[in-house]
Amino acid sequence: MSNESGAGQAKKFVEGIFAAEENSAENLDQSKLNKYSNIAVRMFHTPVLTVKEMLFPGIAEFATCMLSALEQYRTLYFVNVLKIDMTYVTWILTLIGIYDVLNNPLMGIIYDKTRTRWGKARPYVVATALPYYISSFVMYSGAIFLSNASANDPKKIVFVFVMLFIQETFSTIYGIPRGNLLSLQTANPNDRIKVGLIQQYTGYVGSQLVFLLFIPFMELTNKQVINVPMPLLFSIFSIVSCAAGVFGNMAMGLRCKERILLQPKPAPVTKTMFYILKNKYALRNFIASFSVSWWSSGGYKWDVVTQQEIFGGMIPSFVAYVPYNVLTYLSVGLIPKFRKLFKNNNRNGVVFLRLWDLITCVIMCAIGIPFVDKRWYLVGLYAVCYGLNGLNDGPARVFEAELGREINDYTEYVTGERPDGTIGILTGLITKITAPINALLTVKLFKWSGYDTTITMLPWSQGSKVIYQKVFFLFIGISILPDVIRMIPYLFYDLVGEKREKMYIALNERRALMANEDEGNAELEEMVQTLAHESE
Repeated sequence: MSNESGAGQAKKFVEGIFAAEENSAENLDQSKLNKYSNIAVRMFHTPVLTVKEMLFPGIAEFATCMLSALEQYRTLYFVNVLKIDMTYVTWILTLIGIYDVLNNPLMGIIYDKTRTRWGKARPYVVATALPYYISSFVMYSGAIFLSNASANDPKKIVFVFVMLFIQETFSTIYGIPRGNLLSLQTANPNDRIKVGLIQQYTGYVGSQLVFLLFIPFMELTNKQVINVPMPLLFSIFSIVSCAAGVFGNMAMGLRCKERILLQPKPAPVTKTMFYILKNKYALRNFIASFSVSWWSSGGYKWDVVTQQEIFGGMIPSFVAYVPYNVLTYLSVGLIPKFRKLFKNNNRNGVVFLRLWDLITCVIMCAIGIPFVDKRWYLVGLYAVCYGLNGLNDGPARVFEAELGREINDYTEYVTGERPDGTIGILTGLITKITAPINALLTVKLFKWSGYDTTITMLPWSQGSKVIYQKVFFLFIGISILPDVIRMIPYLFYDLVGEKREKMYIALNERRALMANEDEGNAELEEMVQTLAHESE
């Protein structure tokens, strides 16, 4: 084979991997799309979601975040309440992570091939919310009937592994469709931003409700002021969270329509799983995330330790957190100002506001660690710095969420497909390679901290400044480097301004064409007809 022939085949292979597909919006004959250009512009700029379609995702997020907040105490529950040795817990979580290597790709394939008259994501959200939340409730109620002090009791270890296995299975079946439902509801960025904002703050209320009640109950129990056993406390919180989760997510699945028309016959999995190679933005994000996927914070609930033992209990912790809790709500009013400041450039907004967060974290570590034994000094420092983070919370989350949706939309633009499930197969498999490294680092960091979980959580109960300096670093500082690295790809993100709008108009032209030719989506057909009449 000649050098020219070999170079030609290599070039053809590279072009085949990175070039757009023939049926994509980027490559379709423009003459076919031109007659839909007016409709496409209106689809991009016209809100279509009803009040219910904005409300129910908020209710679902409220419920989901209640359970997510409880799961923030999962390791604490396993170690301090079920009383399982930290080493067993770490390896159980590692095995469940390895199970994801099989579970996530399988669900991704099934999800991407799903086409029903009820939609792509909605059937899964409705059908799997119940088993997911029931398994979560059983797991967090296990300490009631597995109450013994043995740290290596096989019954407890098997129970945790089995329940995590079941929970993770249904979490994947339910989680992938739920996470993509909003992108299937509307092509209008303002619609998506509004729903994302509603979800953000209803979810925040749900999580803060758990945090607000859980920590005081735990502290008063540890101080023997009240007698609410921790196993009962976890069980009560889990049943409330899970009941709300079943209602909220099933209501969302039943009431929210899917309007985005997808390719009737999806491409083979062997092709779509490599579509990340066609999306330079997603590929850069993956490389950055993979490079820090081995990173670990030590696997424990260090914020609880900080609140209870370093800050000194619920009253100082309330003072430390109240500026953030107030300012994060007020930051909603800053969203229009930040959008105007950055001229709807989500990339610039994310980079600026995440740098803001990183700077406050560096300040907290640099100034706080040397004076970790000065309770009210540290409380004041945390209140100021974390409060500043709360001031940008609303705009940062809105920019970041829409940026993620733009990147997924770009995949559809260059491929003609929307492989939200299978595009994660390759990235998921590669990331799991680092799971054993993460587990080893978790164990080593936990031992490095010197923290003794057998000592009841009370102010300064460990009796060591060095231990609490390490705890505060694991709480605040350990995530700084990964956050910096994950932000680097956004410096090269150029899907902004006119380029972004042209992409969405081309996507909507193709969707209107498909609705006209394939008659595959009644909701989109109705919307196209309405917009066509309005443009006449």
